[in-house]
Amino acid sequence: MVRGSMRIGLTGASGFLGTTLAGQALDNGHSVVPFSRNPKSGGRKFSLDSPVDCSGLDAMIHLAGEPVLGLWTASKRRRIRESRVLGTRQVIEGMAAAIPRPRVLVAASAVGYYGDTSGRPVDESSPRGEGFLAGVCREWEAEATRAEAFGVRVVCLRIGFVLGPGGGALKFIVPLFRAGLGGRLGDGRQGMSGVHVDDVGGMALWAAGNAEVSGALNAVMREPFSNEQFTKAIASAVHRPAIFPAPAFVLRSALGDLAGMLLGDCRVLPRKASALGYRFQHPDLDAAIQASVFRAQRASPKSPLR
Repeated sequence: MVRGSMRIGLTGASGFLGTTLAGQALDNGHSVVPFSRNPKSGGRKFSLDSPVDCSGLDAMIHLAGEPVLGLWTASKRRRIRESRVLGTRQVIEGMAAAIPRPRVLVAASAVGYYGDTSGRPVDESSPRGEGFLAGVCREWEAEATRAEAFGVRVVCLRIGFVLGPGGGALKFIVPLFRAGLGGRLGDGRQGMSGVHVDDVGGMALWAAGNAEVSGALNAVMREPFSNEQFTKAIASAVHRPAIFPAPAFVLRSALGDLAGMLLGDCRVLPRKASALGYRFQHPDLDAAIQASVFRAQRASPKSPLR
């Protein structure tokens, strides 16, 4: 059963995912209360040091976290972990103190939970993998699920490689391909699990309003694809050749441990979303790339909450 209009608290509201989700929420008749670490941006305060104010909300959608792109120095790793684990902890403490409290928490996680899947497809029932991101996801989700102890339905949204116009990795990748400098990463055979930003927002809102949804939920399109397929899809969309592959040893030399995420195999299926009837807006790679590349020529939308 899907709920009607909700008052939704949203962390990360000014980011790539949050801006899209906020617009979708407003378009569907919900109201959105943004949370921000910047006191000048309006909304309620979000901090890693104190519980957030979750009063008067029907649902909480928690997306805030340090971007994983960038060189994984020791300080970058610390920010990645603390922004997720400590940030989620403050959301949970705020929900526990709220009277009445939100009935549902949709908390971002990532397909990094599964680690390198070594060519095997995995779903929500599969065990956690190995590596830095897998460990962060375990702690991240453990904090979120603490809310179940006081009667909150919790959904951990394991988000894949996000495609969309004007943000995320495609913000850097598409101009490179337009310049004719694109190419596969390594041998290109490694699997990728992508999702369009519209479906991240759509699935989060669907999960918030659907009492049947709880626990882990993979936010990925219907089928994984190889890096080579991804490369060819972008090259085709921008009508440019993709002839400049990045050898694995170059990536490892330049990016260190981050290269492991780019070269590792990730084949994740949206088993639960499919079984419970989520309707994808961009169900496959070609649809997602077309929707991303051609809309990317427009200016990035401003947050509808400002």
